[in-house]
Amino acid sequence: MNPLIRYAALVTCFALSSIVTAQSKPANVVLIVADDLGWSDVTLYGTTKLYKTPNIERLAKRGMTFTRAHSASPLCSPTRASLLTGLSPARHGITAPNCHLPQIVLEATEGDRVGGNKPSILPNPVTRLDTKYPTLAKTLKSAGYATGHFGKWHLGAAPYSPLEHGFDVDVPHWPGPGPAGSFVAPWKFPDFDPNTPNEHIEDRMALEAVAFMEEHRDEPFFLNYWMFSVHAPFDAKPELIEQYRQVVDKDSPQRSPIYAAMIESMDDAVGTLLDTLDRLGVADNTIIVFTSDNGGNMYNVVEDTTATSNAPLRGGKATMYEGGTRVPQIVCWPGHVEPGSRTDVLTNSCDVYPTLLDMLSMSPADGQSFDGVSITPALAGKSLTRDAIFTYFPHDPPVPQWMPPSVSVHRGDWKLLRLFACGENGGDRWKLFNIRDDIGENHDLVAEYPEVVKELDLLIEDFLVDANAVRPIPNPNFDRSKYSIESEGEPGAGHFGSKVSKGQAPKGKAAKSTDSKNTKKAVGGWTPSGDCEIAISNHTLVITSQGGDPFVTTTLETAVEPKGLMFEFVAESNSQGNGQVFWLEVGGGPFAAARSTAVDMVHDAKPHTYRVPFSASAKVTSIRIDPSRAAGTIKISNMKLIGGDGKVAQQWTF
Repeated sequence: MNPLIRYAALVTCFALSSIVTAQSKPANVVLIVADDLGWSDVTLYGTTKLYKTPNIERLAKRGMTFTRAHSASPLCSPTRASLLTGLSPARHGITAPNCHLPQIVLEATEGDRVGGNKPSILPNPVTRLDTKYPTLAKTLKSAGYATGHFGKWHLGAAPYSPLEHGFDVDVPHWPGPGPAGSFVAPWKFPDFDPNTPNEHIEDRMALEAVAFMEEHRDEPFFLNYWMFSVHAPFDAKPELIEQYRQVVDKDSPQRSPIYAAMIESMDDAVGTLLDTLDRLGVADNTIIVFTSDNGGNMYNVVEDTTATSNAPLRGGKATMYEGGTRVPQIVCWPGHVEPGSRTDVLTNSCDVYPTLLDMLSMSPADGQSFDGVSITPALAGKSLTRDAIFTYFPHDPPVPQWMPPSVSVHRGDWKLLRLFACGENGGDRWKLFNIRDDIGENHDLVAEYPEVVKELDLLIEDFLVDANAVRPIPNPNFDRSKYSIESEGEPGAGHFGSKVSKGQAPKGKAAKSTDSKNTKKAVGGWTPSGDCEIAISNHTLVITSQGGDPFVTTTLETAVEPKGLMFEFVAESNSQGNGQVFWLEVGGGPFAAARSTAVDMVHDAKPHTYRVPFSASAKVTSIRIDPSRAAGTIKISNMKLIGGDGKVAQQWTF
């Protein structure tokens, strides 16, 4: 044979062999989960004029956009556990974002104590994702996939880290609820230094993910990219903040230039991943799922405004209204999903695992089952056979649009909420909405459609029984004569009756007025209220919390000018739950109408320094500290209020 002909034949055979190999290689999987990214925080749904997400739009053009995707929970850790297990929080027991706390709890139990100001006793949730679960990463790893986790985890430190759940790589190997210290370097991740002095953590995570894909380009890989963005703390690249500061509309509900800058960096990271898949020539053999762990944060204060707005949806992160659980979602599956398509099929985070197995023609482990279903028929443009989706959230963080501990069911256009133990005689109560006609959930239709309520509530009960859910139970010490149903959902309204007017609302945990009967004595200038006692020991204010809602208050010696105020303190705690600092302003009324800032308390029995900015508009007269939401001991010292001129306005010594 002519050598040239033989060479050409060999080249042809090699090329054909390469094509066959590429086509027979299992599809790569890229799962991108944004943190606290709301349905209205992207440009997919026509709900924002400020934010820019061109790379998410670019991703949508490659796949299918879901208009009615829901997270498994309105808070992060429960949803993340559901993504990896395909199980509802009602079943795996992680129902609160507490997996960074020191206590290790692997089984949910009924609560046994609470203060008298709540209608129900909340369950004790699981605090770690148990390694007994056959996670998505374990399944893909056993099938020959290289597995890498990049970014936020928040399901437990070692021995419950990504490395124990099926991932070969975990960067930056950080168990906390958000980025360590800040988004822009210098940050505080242990053993993970920035490459440049002002490096952005999302830029760095994208680069780490790129290196992983480059290393494993010739084998199937599972890239689990769980963004730190756009969770607190709220900071961003200074140049981006200034760009948005020039164009922000102060009358728009989305008006934070910092948050807008955070979204742009998040979107840039998505673009980096897409560019890499294209450059490596593996985009056509890669499944991409993009979603968020819960709705947008609409109660933390960022430069004297809320971080974002989920309008036209009601509520947001930590609420059971649509704003808390409806999230952006895109699925790309080259050759199977029509590019640029859209669907209004109902989906849930629990669907991701079984869907990916179906896409990859893989079977669950023996005895493994899911609370989700495969949505591959919907990806093919067909109807999806499922009766309903369920969301279980047995907690009641009193944020704006708060709700008692509850469970919801979506079926068709209907959404029913069962509110535990806040009805007559300690029974449950219900809310019914037609989401198609009332996306803002303004019109409760319980009275008009009792048969629909009954039918949907039977589905809820079957779900709770099947999941063996640990439910809230009625609080025998609760004084129901003081409970106001009308106050539910009002920003600033607590568990007791009085409403506050909109505009006076705190941006976080609702406070009870210190005008109520409080016979506890002040210690060191601070008065204990709620479910706690205080004492002075070793020049430290010691708060002993019985759980429920512990807080301490003080009146300043002199009203302080509002501009640039910063409240600093050192706290050491073995309790649980996020904290909050409230402040009263001249003419601002009681603490029930106070302004506040959430504090991400660390409860590891070690001292931590906290700096809380006050976005006050009038002179500040009083301060209240809500250090936790559970029993334990909190030691506070080195408290001082610093004025806008950098001088100490008041300092507390014990």
